[in-house]
Amino acid sequence: MQNLDVNKTADAWASLAGTVFVPHTEEEYQRLVSLLDGLIDEIGEDESHPLASLMEIVGVLIEKYEDEHVPELAVE
Repeated sequence: MQNLDVNKTADAWASLAGTVFVPHTEEEYQRLVSLLDGLIDEIGEDESHPLASLMEIVGVLIEKYEDEHVPELAVE
């Protein structure tokens, strides 16, 4: 198990915290959707791309927001 270097992690997170976050408002949600769109344009289906896991994380954050805030469409 790798030990967490808190100082290095805090420094790295400081540069990402404004970009990767749990959305709580429609505006934050839209910012993440725009980020995901840009990542998809850059990465596509390349699972070996260095940012592929970031794309997955952003997708999960968006999905969580949608599950909690977007009503499901009624299927008739």
